[in-house]
Amino acid sequence: MANAEGVIRFRLDYTPAPAMETALLTDLLAWRRILYLLGLIGQAPDRYDGYGFGNISRRHPDAGGGFIVSGSQTGHIAEPDGRHWAVVSDWDIAGNRAAACGPTPPSSESLAHAALYEQSPAIGAVIHVHSPHIWRWGLEAGLPATPPRAAHGTVAMAEAAADLLGQTESGDGGVFIMEGHEDGVIAFGADPAAAGLSLVETLAVALGETGH
Repeated sequence: MANAEGVIRFRLDYTPAPAMETALLTDLLAWRRILYLLGLIGQAPDRYDGYGFGNISRRHPDAGGGFIVSGSQTGHIAEPDGRHWAVVSDWDIAGNRAAACGPTPPSSESLAHAALYEQSPAIGAVIHVHSPHIWRWGLEAGLPATPPRAAHGTVAMAEAAADLLGQTESGDGGVFIMEGHEDGVIAFGADPAAAGLSLVETLAVALGETGH
């Protein structure tokens, strides 16, 4: 269970709160739907021990540096709504902790999202998906990658993600591989559209290069 997809490994100070207003989620809901349809976010009994996979976040416009992120184990939901998100308002990467509120606990990868937001004010959105096509092609093609020792949901992963920014960041977004997290890929950008388009473009290249 310690290595299971979707298990929260950081200390979480979680406060339940009502469903979020749709106005705060418009762009997140649109891209979450696209990623679900592409199979980059979801849940299947024959993948990752049946756990849900993938998450998406954006900076909160009113939370003083916090961010809105999809809830833990919501990958199976085809069309999420305001009940399926959380606001991460505070975190300590080295201390392996985060504080969040919302109708559901935040994604198990929230510290990796936080690390990217912390490192660059230009980053306004982060997407974590599972794509065997990007992951395998990216490792062979030399796409920037976190080290194999950095397991998902850990301080090592969050710190490795932050370290990669210098290799991947651009005005239009970037993509890197999570080598120690099977099929794991992270994309980021100024907003969900920039991060999402960067991810989809990378998927197109991977499919074209591998002939799938």
